[in-house]
Amino acid sequence: MDKILAIVGPTGIGKSACSIELAQALDGQIISGDSMQVYRQMNIGTAKITESEMQGIPHYLVGIQDYKDPYNVCIFQQKAKEAIAQIQKQGKLPIFCGGTGLYLKAALYDYVFEEEQKDEEYLKQLEAKTSEELFALLQTIDPQAAEKIHPHNRKRLIRALEIAHNGPTKTQRENEQEHKPLYDVYFLGLSMDREKLYQRIDQRVEQMFEEGLAQEVTSLFEDPKTWEYTSFQGIGYKEFKPYFEHEATLEEVKQAIQKHSRQYAKRQLTWFKHQMPVHWFEKEDPKLWESIREWYYG
Repeated sequence: MDKILAIVGPTGIGKSACSIELAQALDGQIISGDSMQVYRQMNIGTAKITESEMQGIPHYLVGIQDYKDPYNVCIFQQKAKEAIAQIQKQGKLPIFCGGTGLYLKAALYDYVFEEEQKDEEYLKQLEAKTSEELFALLQTIDPQAAEKIHPHNRKRLIRALEIAHNGPTKTQRENEQEHKPLYDVYFLGLSMDREKLYQRIDQRVEQMFEEGLAQEVTSLFEDPKTWEYTSFQGIGYKEFKPYFEHEATLEEVKQAIQKHSRQYAKRQLTWFKHQMPVHWFEKEDPKLWESIREWYYG
């Protein structure tokens, strides 16, 4: 099986810098697994890697589409597989940097996403229901899916109900897929002391504001019509809505971004530790390089 390296871990831990070092050492090229760095106009709030930081290493799926256009796991899966093929054609090692677990599984495992016809009338019926009613309905139609979705996560509840309405349920479709990796994937997880990580996250948000995050977000999303964009839903952007509505100060926005980023980092660690065969190392641990060399050179 073709080899692929995937660098995972919580936000703010230094995955980008690590990916550059490994790409230089292993003759690799980098695919961003981040769902926000795809947007061309969004640089500061996404902590997008700069040209100078890339150090000449080709990067894929960074700044590839307009912030007005939606981006989802199906689009990512298609583009990621195209990037893998391009890198392999050059005889280089594909290196994924960052991303949610679902995005990485979509690219590296045998996940199949089927295009469905939208039933607008059924969607209106679902949107008219309370979250409690949606959850109760899903418990009846697809109880296994209901176990995995929070009762107040309307977006995922509606999505699961739409899938079931159009044919096999979400659970039935997932059970038909083996969810095995399509490549020889080495999942490298970066870790560090939790308090130190949280300090890094808080400091990074401070730096974003110093670099002009408020101006970037205002220029893109001040108009309420833009608040429905997929791009506005990311941490670092959605927290500005109360500011635009004159209900929060910039300092309160900053604190909300820091809080949500820390919470996201915690969720990322929990997910990867339970859902993927990750090899965890602190970045400076010499065993990190030993382990990767053993996998890569066999």
